[in-house]
Amino acid sequence: MKRPSYAALTLATVIGMSGCANDTDPADPGSDPMMSTPSADGTTTADDTSMPPWPAPTDVSARAAAAGLDLGPMGTAEHYHPKLRIIIDGTDVPIPANIGVDPTTGAMSALHTHEGDGTIHIEADSVGEVFTLGQLFTQWGVALNRQQIGGARAKPGEQVQLTSNGAEVTVDPADLRLEPEQQIVLTLR
Repeated sequence: MKRPSYAALTLATVIGMSGCANDTDPADPGSDPMMSTPSADGTTTADDTSMPPWPAPTDVSARAAAAGLDLGPMGTAEHYHPKLRIIIDGTDVPIPANIGVDPTTGAMSALHTHEGDGTIHIEADSVGEVFTLGQLFTQWGVALNRQQIGGARAKPGEQVQLTSNGAEVTVDPADLRLEPEQQIVLTLR
């Protein structure tokens, strides 16, 4: 039996200690209900038909690329934590752990989740990088715009309500810029 190298053991230890361990089992078909849909050009698109809850997808590399991000070690130049809450028809929707975290390698994008409590981790390589809520949803595989969150759609004459730190925001939710310690709430009745 081949023994793992010191570097591999060190990497596994660092990932485990940093809270980056993945709870998704790629061998379990129930852990990824195919949140992404392949398009004609081979790229993945966000699912605009499924209803919550939405688990973290396992096609992390393709999702990160679709969001304009790449996978690698955690960045250390900037580290902050916006918090997201989604309410659909009066019910809180869980935000899963490990959005943007590869279940096989543990590599992650600079924008990801570790916990299932709505905390978004920004761990960027350089100061001043801009990240948006839309990038998180693209990695998650869930459609987000003024009229819908995944398969949940606004009624005629309504739209997704967005607040940031308690103040109503009128931009498309996908365009919301993520900021340190920001409290984001998406509501769809």
